[in-house]
Amino acid sequence: MVRHLIDGLLKGWSVLLIDDEEDSLELARYILEFYGATVTTAINGQEGLERSHAMHPDFIISDISMPQVDGWDFIKQLKADSTLAHIPVIALTAHALRGDRERAMAAGFHNYLTKPLTANTFMVDLLQLLMVIPSIGQRLPTNLHTEE
Repeated sequence: MVRHLIDGLLKGWSVLLIDDEEDSLELARYILEFYGATVTTAINGQEGLERSHAMHPDFIISDISMPQVDGWDFIKQLKADSTLAHIPVIALTAHALRGDRERAMAAGFHNYLTKPLTANTFMVDLLQLLMVIPSIGQRLPTNLHTEE
């Protein structure tokens, strides 16, 4: 038997992706849209803040290393804004060093994914992180898979 994630799993969800690396941005966008999400993108933290104000997404995935406003400044400014502070944010980084996850969580990120993203694991890894965020996890179905 083969297990697949449910089609349309994120139908009706809005997601903001922030990353200056086009390949990562497009792969994540494609996968999220495949599962039904409406995806908006930004290439740095400043654009991310502007788009967060405009759309109030269900969750945000943000790179940490970006030009202009990086992920650290982005999360600091987002959490300081009472109209945006409640939005869950997952950090996305190629820097998977010891202590990075703890540093990201201490800064206000809800959790963290490492690059490079792969089509085979991105959605499963993301869902595992989202399920433990109360405002998100309660909206997801209890059974995320279909079996064939």
